[in-house]
Amino acid sequence: MTNPILSVRDLHVKFRLRGRVLHALRGIDLDVLEGESLAIVGESGCGKSVLNKNFIGLLDQNGFIERGSIKYFGMADKMRNHPAAGEDDLGRPYIDLAQFDDNEDWLRIRGSEVCMIPQDPMTSLNPLKTIGWQISEALELHRGMTGEMAYDEVIRILEDVRIDDPERRYNQYPHELSGGMRQRIVIAIAIACQPKILICDEPTTALDVTIQAQVLTLLKDLKAKYNLTIIFITHDLGVVANIADRVAVMYAGDIIELGTVEDIFFDARHPYTWALLSSLPQLGHRGEELYSIKGTPPNLFKEIKGDAFAARNPHALKIDHLQQPPYFDVSPTHKARTWLLDPRAPKVDPPEALKKIKDIGGVSYGD
Repeated sequence: MTNPILSVRDLHVKFRLRGRVLHALRGIDLDVLEGESLAIVGESGCGKSVLNKNFIGLLDQNGFIERGSIKYFGMADKMRNHPAAGEDDLGRPYIDLAQFDDNEDWLRIRGSEVCMIPQDPMTSLNPLKTIGWQISEALELHRGMTGEMAYDEVIRILEDVRIDDPERRYNQYPHELSGGMRQRIVIAIAIACQPKILICDEPTTALDVTIQAQVLTLLKDLKAKYNLTIIFITHDLGVVANIADRVAVMYAGDIIELGTVEDIFFDARHPYTWALLSSLPQLGHRGEELYSIKGTPPNLFKEIKGDAFAARNPHALKIDHLQQPPYFDVSPTHKARTWLLDPRAPKVDPPEALKKIKDIGGVSYGD
């Protein structure tokens, strides 16, 4: 198995809001493997973006890490003398991002090591600066390029992100470009920094289906060319199927299932993952109401006892309301946090509708 470039252990993140404390991340354990495409999926508010903001030092001012570690193995050799430096059991040097409290430290990580592509490119591009200037700024700050060298590199990067007539686009402003082209410019700024990890926060949400497919293909090609590790935040399972190697399913601030894209789509084991997949419009029947998950997520201002999904889970066991389940291994690549995988639990089959997913892929559910 590929070594992790990021290793998160027992990460608890909280927010202070009007005298109350919201427990946004509740003990996250996650390895991001070097060179993979990892998709993080779940309902809005489950903690996808909050988790990834911790990797780049963009947590809101009222948020704080209560405990846990975020070991980054990408540049530890350059920071061996830092108080947050250490070595894992295999002797691999790391830097613990959870211990950073100085913006100077984050400036060494943000951009040159970890970069983020935001959801709305128009809010992240400066409307008063040309496209060329904005990409050149990234080259100057992170790679020390100026003048003709920076110009030539900008043109090359624009070609890499498949912007036509890059010499003309260099002098244009964001409002002169379409939404798809603006998103490509944001991607260009990110790869100009030559990061090791690229976080994509629902970058195709505002695009139509045709352009969305083009952007996903572009990200795949850039991943191979620039040797990127990609973390893809989304609630669109169609996007996940197109781009992911592995999938982490989040619910109420925790990862409740983790596996390869085949594991999650064809052999899901957590009832919440079943519910997410059942919500796919492709599984609906003409003339019938589309499936929706009943109930609402738990209140993260309150302590959650047992399985956070228990109140919405039609297959909940008595223990689900009393004790949080551990992870159960389904295979070497697949694990889920549900008591249904305990050997003592009654057998519960996945919803009948999920058989259609495997039928599309040419395999029968449950093989």
